[in-house]
Amino acid sequence: MIPSKARTRRDFLRQTAAATGGVFLPNILIAQEGGAKKVNVAGIGGAGGKGESDVGISAEGANIVAICDVDRDRLAKAQAKYPNAKMFESFREMFDAMGDKIDMVTVSTPDHAHYPAAMEAIKRGKHVCVQKPLVNRIWEANQLHEAAKKKGVKTNMGNQGHTGKGIRFLKQWIGEGIVGNVKEIHVWTNRPIWPQGNEAKAKYVGGAVPPNLNWTSWLAATPEVPYINGLHPFAWRGHMEYGAGAMGDMGCHLLDGPFWACGLGEPYKLEAECDELTDVSWPKSSHVICHFKTQKFGEVKLHWYEGGRKPGRPKDLEATRDWDKIKGGFLIIGDSGTIMNTDDYCGSPRLIPEESFKKFLGGKSPELKLELSLAEGKPQLELIRAIEQDKICGSNFDYSVPLTKLCLLGNLAIANPGKVIEWDSAKQAGNDPGANKLISRAAYRQGWEYSAANV
Repeated sequence: MIPSKARTRRDFLRQTAAATGGVFLPNILIAQEGGAKKVNVAGIGGAGGKGESDVGISAEGANIVAICDVDRDRLAKAQAKYPNAKMFESFREMFDAMGDKIDMVTVSTPDHAHYPAAMEAIKRGKHVCVQKPLVNRIWEANQLHEAAKKKGVKTNMGNQGHTGKGIRFLKQWIGEGIVGNVKEIHVWTNRPIWPQGNEAKAKYVGGAVPPNLNWTSWLAATPEVPYINGLHPFAWRGHMEYGAGAMGDMGCHLLDGPFWACGLGEPYKLEAECDELTDVSWPKSSHVICHFKTQKFGEVKLHWYEGGRKPGRPKDLEATRDWDKIKGGFLIIGDSGTIMNTDDYCGSPRLIPEESFKKFLGGKSPELKLELSLAEGKPQLELIRAIEQDKICGSNFDYSVPLTKLCLLGNLAIANPGKVIEWDSAKQAGNDPGANKLISRAAYRQGWEYSAANV
């Protein structure tokens, strides 16, 4: 019997547990108490672009109590949409004003600001859902991971494909040996769809700060520099200081399935070729080769292509498929077959040719044996439910930090084309001084030196 009277919520939970033999009945608790308290969410970079959608997804299951954005025009629109939320241009000011009213934070800023925003949230004990890539420096990824473990907060990354059924089918099938021993993986994207290479460098010129932009807040922890055109609100992705290029932007989506299903970990060797690499911008196109030693398959070689490059047409692909029209995806090639996926989020993996896939399924619909996500397609909502149910998200930092680091390791090779980068996972360093310069940021703004040691 559930107790009908209790002086406090704690008394109610204690009496309920006793009445049910120590088993909590959340639906009954909600009914008895008139509804559980919703999670309070703040969105950093949450007033436009991807941040706007991240906040919108969070609003499906939580209260939006604050939004921080460097663009005043976007903030005005966000205020109209969320009239009860407080608006800020600085996330530090937001936390100072509302820290005790925030349970969880979404981070949807340009890549360079992910680290200080997430670290400030973690420092204050807030759960965080950070857009991909988590950061654009390997040292920052390691610090973020250590800080989250130290503070015991729940975490997630905004790679929505990891919440889907497709990636679970892929992991299941690879485990069942659908292609035998995996030896080669090819992953490609049509990105960049923003300027990179010489075009990007030509756009990165000075000018007057737009009246709607808080440039100092936009720079976050990076050193103060005069305003740079060609960055806000979208094309910062091509800048080596502020973005992570095409591999950083799309790798956390496209590499997710092969990385998880094949147990790739960190590569021990990388090399790359590229076109139009400049001193400030990521190149126009690249081809990266990553070498892995895996527990399940031994040596595996992964190829990454961007900027119009892609692998050759697979020999097993049906003649009716137009290979040139497939803009992004992956091929996992084993000694007894090939899996192909042709979207960015591992939503459509299948064995090729089609007849082989039908034979594998035995004429039946595919049966998924792995547990589903808490919120399919919505990592922000997944984190909200993980907080409510005391569960762990699929792309929590234990998983998403290594995935992000794979993308950033690829960038070490891209920034040093023609060199073979030997990567020492234990030391978190490579054999090339030039490549090692991109492991950490050259400098931080004074007073913004976040680390796991000081959270």
